[in-house]
Amino acid sequence: MRGIISMNIQDIFSIFTLLNIFLAITVIFLERRNASSTWAWLMILYFIPVIGFILYLILGQKLRKRKLNKLLRDSQRIIEDTVEGQKLQLEQRDFAFHDPGMSAYRDMILMNLVGSYSLYTQNNSVQIYTDGNSKFDALLRDIESAQHHIHLVYYIVRNDEIGNRLLDALIEKVKQGVEVRFLYDHIGSKGLPRKFFAKLTGVGGHAAAFFPSRIPYLNMKLNYRNHRKLVIIDGFTGYIGGFNIGDEYLGRSKYFGEWRDTHLRVKGQAVQQMQAQFLMDWNMASKGMIDLNERYFPRFKPGDGGIGMQVVASGPDSEYQQIKDAYIKMIYSAKESVSLQTPYFVPDESLMTALKIAALSGVEVKVMLPSKQDHFFVYWATHSYVSELLAGGAKCYLYEKGFLHAKTLVIDGQVASVGTANIDIRSFKLNFEMNAFLYDSTTAAELQRIFEEDLLYCEELTIEKYSKRPLMNRFKESISRLLSPIL
Repeated sequence: MRGIISMNIQDIFSIFTLLNIFLAITVIFLERRNASSTWAWLMILYFIPVIGFILYLILGQKLRKRKLNKLLRDSQRIIEDTVEGQKLQLEQRDFAFHDPGMSAYRDMILMNLVGSYSLYTQNNSVQIYTDGNSKFDALLRDIESAQHHIHLVYYIVRNDEIGNRLLDALIEKVKQGVEVRFLYDHIGSKGLPRKFFAKLTGVGGHAAAFFPSRIPYLNMKLNYRNHRKLVIIDGFTGYIGGFNIGDEYLGRSKYFGEWRDTHLRVKGQAVQQMQAQFLMDWNMASKGMIDLNERYFPRFKPGDGGIGMQVVASGPDSEYQQIKDAYIKMIYSAKESVSLQTPYFVPDESLMTALKIAALSGVEVKVMLPSKQDHFFVYWATHSYVSELLAGGAKCYLYEKGFLHAKTLVIDGQVASVGTANIDIRSFKLNFEMNAFLYDSTTAAELQRIFEEDLLYCEELTIEKYSKRPLMNRFKESISRLLSPIL
């Protein structure tokens, strides 16, 4: 009997060993990942063969892009003529900038236009929200005034007070004849009851989960999540930024305390880029396809606003990392200051190099991170990269008034970015993200002012303090750093 059990264990071990070899060949020769990601997976498969095999099935599979590419091509075909016209004007320097100072960023605008079909619009107005209460109060007011449609996509939706308050507002609008479509991420909203949207769909609203699991309680796609947080109302008003839907985003979490985030309310033609992306996401996730017709793209008057914007989407449906590329382009354009806020800082070599070159060139580089731990490995991997920043002359600050979740970048007080993308490999390559890039000195200056105000609640992490960290912290950083390519 012992011999049979021993033989069975040996057979199982041999099978997993062969599977590991097969997966290693797949990772190296077929999927053609970048070198750091390849080595990380090979180490996991080698040192923890059985667990590593399971982790690869959950985290390591690449995304099939056939349907995604078709949706992307369909979207691009609609605005192809407009994109080509704007591209020609920018290349020939015939483009008329409402703010002449923004012509200095012509090459960045062109890069976003060519790389992600992101049109540059100049008739936008923007309101900035840094706390959840004011953001949701404004959102609920706009929902109440909606006339035709309300489109929402959120990574996290909670079954709590603000979640149900928002749901009730949407149900009331459906009863009034307004179209409501709610897209939520299946992993991000994993604690959401299955019947949460039943009342909404029962009165004629629509809800869909992004990449849901076919097996209850087991989703094999932990990667490739929709991390976007967008609301589009009647095609005129849009919301984009870092706030999800949950009471913790109102500062009601005992652990996190006050929640510090950044969100934008946008009115103007830039909303149409958000709308197009929502409709593509919806068509990918739901059974009911929506045509990208004029009902969802109203005409804007030339005088609606004066802020220049590009709304850039990125994700595993593209060969490029558009948001990361735009970040790097912005950093290299800096002459005086780079002010960066992010809850997670796990940069690849290209972005880290850009920050270090800026600091070494005399640009004041300030990076603000949360002092509280959110995700264990990401938190310690973040701290492992801090020493490189400090050694290059950058300054690092730990925000202590609650939890910092804002994803903002401000360059020279002239241009800025606010959106959903963190500074990590997951946001740049694996998740579906969207950022607003703002070409307006007044808005950028306001975001810079907010950054400076946040500094009052920070502790500066100097290279002297960092070098005195405990041995256990060094160990956590080292292990997490090795895993950073797949975090």
